[in-house]
Amino acid sequence: MTIIPLTDLNRAEVDTFIKNEWGGPMMVTLGNLYDTSSLPGFAAFDGGRLSGAALYRVDGDACEIAALFSVIQNRGVGSALINRVLEAARGLGCVRVWLVTTNDNTGAIRFYQKFGFALVAVHIGSMEAARRLKKEIPSTGVDGIPIEHEFEFEITL
Repeated sequence: MTIIPLTDLNRAEVDTFIKNEWGGPMMVTLGNLYDTSSLPGFAAFDGGRLSGAALYRVDGDACEIAALFSVIQNRGVGSALINRVLEAARGLGCVRVWLVTTNDNTGAIRFYQKFGFALVAVHIGSMEAARRLKKEIPSTGVDGIPIEHEFEFEITL
């Protein structure tokens, strides 16, 4: 597996994945709407094929992992991508790396905790406001679980 910074040469594949899987490029976290196609990040390739990506945004001394995906589970892709974002965040002077996922995303919740992220907040009912900004967000998600809340995780650097 090779992990490289996103460039104009490899960004189209990442943008296509986000569009197809999440209705991107517009994303909402904690009531903030942003365009993932303009964010920096890293892409993972295995045998020349896209195997994952991490996009991030910096606000002051905090870095949000705005999008993270792996098309190959349990092979270290997500961990390697997070480690690259942590490295970039340190280089930018950040003291906190954080991310948000919805309450239905139980696999991600488990993964983030195993990686070392701390659950720092549960934003009850926040998806109602998110849907006002992005109407395409479905009402149910993984395993038919209603998508209602956002879980906020962080690692301090």
